[in-house]
Parts: sequence; C-alpha cells; structure tokens
Amino acid sequence: MKPPKLFPMFLKLLARPCLVVGAGAIAESKIASLLEAGARVRVVAPEATEQIRSWAASKTIEWHQRPFQPADLESMFLVIAATSSTELHERIYKEATQRGVLCNIVDVPALCDFYYPSVVQRGALQIAISTAGQSPALAQRLRKQLEDQFGPEYEEWLTQLGEARDRLRSANANPEQRKRLLHEDASEEAFEAFLRNRRQKKLQGK
Repeated sequence: MKPPKLFPMFLKLLARPCLVVGAGAIAESKIASLLEAGARVRVVAPEATEQIRSWAASKTIEWHQRPFQPADLESMFLVIAATSSTELHERIYKEATQRGVLCNIVDVPALCDFYYPSVVQRGALQIAISTAGQSPALAQRLRKQLEDQFGPEYEEWLTQLGEARDRLRSANANPEQRKRLLHEDASEEAFEAFLRNRRQKKLQGK
C-alpha cells in the first residue's frame, strides 16, 4: 500500500508539555532534541540512564520513576515512546489517539503520527529529510551528502542575511524593492562574494 503523503512542517515546542515514555539510550536522544527545542519534558520510566537522572536532578526535566499510566497523557502536546514492550507501545498509541495527542513510537512507523527526519543543522538553517519511515538509511545518506554541500559557513552567512533583512525592514523600503534586495542578498553570487570576503579576512588574521 502506498504510504500517505506527509505534511512537512517545523514545530515550535517552546514551553509545550511533551511526554517521553522510556528512559534508555534511545529515549535519552529524543529527550535531548526536545530540550534543544525548549519543550517542557516529562519522563515516565522505572529506570533511567545516568544523563536522564542528571537532567531530573537539576530539574531540567520531570521524571516519574514508575510505569506508564494513561493519565500521563493528560494536557500533553506530544508523546514519544521508546521501550522494549510492543504491548505497551500499542497501548500508548491507542490512548494518545483517543486524546488527540501526537504520538511517535520509535522504530514503529505504523504507530507514528510524525517521524524524526534526518536533519542538517547550520545555525538557524535546518534541512530535514524524511522517507516516511521506509528507509532511514537512505535519509542518513542524503543527510551526509547535504552536510558536504551546505558547510558550516552557511551558519555565518545566514546570520548576515538575517541582519540585512532587519535593516531593510527598519529602512521602510517599498515592498517590491525590499523583495528584490532580499533575493539579491540570498543569491549564489552574493554567497560567493561572502566566501571570498571570509577567506580574505582569515588571511589577514581577522
């Protein structure tokens, strides 16, 4: 059966309550990504890795040291489950669906409302790749190719583009002129000029 078409988007999770069921190595990586996005993270698991225990001790996350209960889903925006129990995963997905909570059961595409894409991160620039769970290996290979194509210099350049955009907005230029200048700033020619200037500064020791 042809998989349903996914709706690509980037979520703002700042201060949103998110639940993670499980506290092993895989769950730890999911928790870390949620914390990077500013989410309020609650973890439910009888045992936890050293890092998760450290986050709990510093109040970075809220850890309930016990098995999952359906009430844990109340008021949650999303839930991620990474345990060794298929039965528990199916239960969590069912309970989350009934409550309208977005659910991701790690490595079980059929029990996911959303997937974790492979991501190329260059500061504010994010390039996400998804295969709808069909081939994470392909997504990882494409990510590596894009990391070579879009190097660390893009972070610095994007910062400059953002500053230029702010200056244009405060200059009260007419919309058409502003649009033209913004596209010129983001052009391939402008990027090549940025690289030349960057190399020159390095040679001058600045």
